[in-house]
Amino acid sequence: MDEEYDVIVLGTGLKECILSGLLSVDRLKVLHMDRNDYYGGDSTSLNLNQLWKRFKGDETPPASIGASRDYNVDMVPKFMMANGALVRVLIHTGVTKYLSFKAVDGSYVFNKGKIHKVPSTDMEALKSPLMGLFEKRRAGKFFLYVQDYKENDPSTHKGLDLTKMTSKQLISKYGLDDNTIDFIGHAVALHKDDSYLSEPAIEIVKRMKLYAESVARFQGGSPYIYPLYGLGELPQGFARLSAVYGGTYMLNKPECKVEFDDEGKVRGVTSEGETAKGKKVVCDPSYVPEKVKKVGKVFRAIAIMSHPIPNTAESHSVQIIIPQKQLGRRSDMYVFCCSYSHNVASKGKFIAFVSAQAESDNPEAELKPGIDLLGPVDELFFDTYDRYEPTNDPSSDNCFISTSYDATTHFESTVMDVLSLYTKITGKTVDLSVDLSAASAPEDD
Repeated sequence: MDEEYDVIVLGTGLKECILSGLLSVDRLKVLHMDRNDYYGGDSTSLNLNQLWKRFKGDETPPASIGASRDYNVDMVPKFMMANGALVRVLIHTGVTKYLSFKAVDGSYVFNKGKIHKVPSTDMEALKSPLMGLFEKRRAGKFFLYVQDYKENDPSTHKGLDLTKMTSKQLISKYGLDDNTIDFIGHAVALHKDDSYLSEPAIEIVKRMKLYAESVARFQGGSPYIYPLYGLGELPQGFARLSAVYGGTYMLNKPECKVEFDDEGKVRGVTSEGETAKGKKVVCDPSYVPEKVKKVGKVFRAIAIMSHPIPNTAESHSVQIIIPQKQLGRRSDMYVFCCSYSHNVASKGKFIAFVSAQAESDNPEAELKPGIDLLGPVDELFFDTYDRYEPTNDPSSDNCFISTSYDATTHFESTVMDVLSLYTKITGKTVDLSVDLSAASAPEDD
């Protein structure tokens, strides 16, 4: 323990593991510790027995839902955009060789009381029941503009400067109605609330392009992919990567305490009376409660079911986004479903999650609109956790703290936090221009 390290990472949550992997690949000397005896921190995956222990104490799971070992229930369920930043990071670091991915069947949006497939191209827009005939034409033109738009080719801009005009101004040029704006902004561009409307339009165009390119990648019904055996595979993949590059891992290290010198800069981490020296510390908020503030709460329902979610074309894996306006909320609600097809449940079983940024004190009532979409459930659990953000200045204390996981059921916001921390730690940006075919999803047997 009493060696000196370039970086000490505390916690094996996904964000910390990605950073540990990236820093190890950069040939930095990394020590990675966790107070728990398992990988994943808040973003771990639980088998059935662990799930019951966490939510039902000493009760045992009923035999009717299958063997405990068949289950990998993510505590922070999120899909990956097939062309998105996380897949690029996985390829950049080579972690893809430790994982197998499978495409996600469906991407849906809740609109006026019904679930609809999310259109991502001008052709799909023309077929979508989300819009009337004339609106379809207008939306088709907007999708075409986005598809053809190239940031470095002004001839595709049609005289518009998307860095200067807002999303709202761009959309109004195409005369789209509120209903269309709702599903494009939230279910295609994946904005968490309506604040994007007053931000530069370049952002919504980039996000829409990412969605369409990700859908095209596997010719499937959605832009998402997801690892076989669930997300618990990811932290372990990055841990293996870090070890290959000489990183040191220590689980089950109680009371990891970050030590600071007289100037308030990190000098190491103490556990069980031993101190590992280090110039920089990366950690999740739970390791430095004095340097974070609470910014909200996430409510999540976890359901075990014996059928796919109704009205999703029998999809074995699916995301449904419920935009804030549809429920009169201040932020979106997310429904995520995966099943035995991704090896996360027993044969014939499905796991569904309903997540939202808490806006009340009652998770059961607040999540009801999402739970109502699931149909009959075999088992239902409710999880709540506080979200924290760092309040420190890492440039003065060398303590780099990740933000707690949000309610979204896709990884884009998570990876942005990781990449921003990486740049603060190293002064460099991660090169994400990679050959995306290295993370291809297998065809169904």
